[in-house]
Amino acid sequence: MSDNNTPIGVFDSGVGGLTVAREIIRQLPNESIVYFGDTARVPYGSKSKETIIRYSRQIVRFLRTKNVKAIVVACNTASAYALDTIEKELDIPMIGVVKPGAKSAIANTRNKRIGIIGTEGTIKSELYTEFIHGIDPDIEVLGKACPLFVPLVEEGMLHDTVTDEIASRYLNDLKKQEIDSLILGCTHYPLLRSTVGKIMGNKVNLVNPAYETAVSLGELLNQKGIAADKTNSPVYEYYVSDAAERFKSFANSIMPVKTEMIRLVNIEEY
Repeated sequence: MSDNNTPIGVFDSGVGGLTVAREIIRQLPNESIVYFGDTARVPYGSKSKETIIRYSRQIVRFLRTKNVKAIVVACNTASAYALDTIEKELDIPMIGVVKPGAKSAIANTRNKRIGIIGTEGTIKSELYTEFIHGIDPDIEVLGKACPLFVPLVEEGMLHDTVTDEIASRYLNDLKKQEIDSLILGCTHYPLLRSTVGKIMGNKVNLVNPAYETAVSLGELLNQKGIAADKTNSPVYEYYVSDAAERFKSFANSIMPVKTEMIRLVNIEEY
């Protein structure tokens, strides 16, 4: 196996990052993936920056044992709190989900009014707002926390009247604000894209950071000359810190390739 065909490490606090892995499989079909979901310590949104950095360091150490050539932080909170610190400690490329999503929203807004929905932690941290204002301070960023979206997705209630009702309550205020772009700022949210789209209407561009991250990753791999060979047959490995069966059942409900084996890892050892 050439170095170019070694896998990409992808990690998240749980199952949400599978939407990023799913887009990598779709957009970069020759790339292998080693995915780690920190299911024992989820959620990350309510934890301190120091804790998130410690957790992320442990996961990166684990992924390095799998000989990964690049790392994708498929978690908004870890992208916000840990990416800049850990990137400096690595000799391989690292990419998060915040910047690709924010750049796409900036490129597509016409009226300079961008909405962002996410967990309480993501919205409070204002990480998207800071990044967007660093590029264009004239853009108005309107955030809305949607804490019930994650449990609804994990319960498989993607197309359900309860989900429709909750989404309407969350999004009606944003709808009145006349935003023209809306960032789905949590890795679970792309799975509710059709529900959100129905409520917001077709004049609002929905930005899926999972898709944008996969596209940015492809550009990064080409730029560094480490993209997998066109003839490479990809391998997908999944590791979790707890609840392997629950993870497997969720993965098989959304992933384009059947997930056969999930391995447990004691992440505190790293």
